[in-house]
Amino acid sequence: MSSTYGTHLRRWLLGLPPVEWAVQQIRGLLISTLKCGPIPQHIAFVMDGNRRYARQNSLETVEGHHMGFEALARILEVCYKSGVRVVTIYAFSIENFKRSRYEVDGLMDMAKTRLVQMSQHGELFERYGARVRILGDLSLVREDVMEQLDRAAEMTKHHDRAVLNVCFPYTSRDEITRSIRETVREYSTPSQRAAGRGGFSESHRTSGVYRLSDFMLWQCHEDTEIRFVDVLWPQFSLTTFMPILLEWQWRQRRKASDESRQGVLKVQ
Repeated sequence: MSSTYGTHLRRWLLGLPPVEWAVQQIRGLLISTLKCGPIPQHIAFVMDGNRRYARQNSLETVEGHHMGFEALARILEVCYKSGVRVVTIYAFSIENFKRSRYEVDGLMDMAKTRLVQMSQHGELFERYGARVRILGDLSLVREDVMEQLDRAAEMTKHHDRAVLNVCFPYTSRDEITRSIRETVREYSTPSQRAAGRGGFSESHRTSGVYRLSDFMLWQCHEDTEIRFVDVLWPQFSLTTFMPILLEWQWRQRRKASDESRQGVLKVQ
């Protein structure tokens, strides 16, 4: 109960106009700092920990997923403001259909309403010119949900500054299997559909669980960094994300310096 009270108190305090203004100023300053260095152009997230967050705070499971969507909106804003061009999220695994009907329906309903909301005029996707792409086995999605997912994709199809890949419902095994079948059928070259051409720079899995969960295994390459973050997804924020990005920038600078030094030695 005390944990739930603390959560509500924190949200109330952050909603006060002076506090909200101060937080926005600090957030803007931190993002400006990030933009001074190299920025990964494609980041993936395994958004794990919504259910545990709900249990720890005596909330309904669906409410934990709602909090997860709020965290997603915050992180997308940080990514797009910082200059990340492509974000891929693991929104729903095919394996998640094994969960209770109540939870699955709640997740489906939430996805169809939240994505359309964020696609509306003046909302997040329009502000940052982000196009929504739905990736996965769409034959498994309810018709009413699919209509709204298609609507979000249609509303954002002309945006060309950023991309949000929503893997829903998805597993790498299914993606690879379907791609091979399509390749055989079309006699064409396999393509990395989920990555939007090519691999990604960083993958982050929250909740402290160390597993890949069958997510974007095809798109991983030698430079991909996979991070396991010991924070539940609804608690993932700029203060969690910024040290990770700063460390990535430091490694990129060190790598560039090493390559430059090796180039000089070869010339000599």
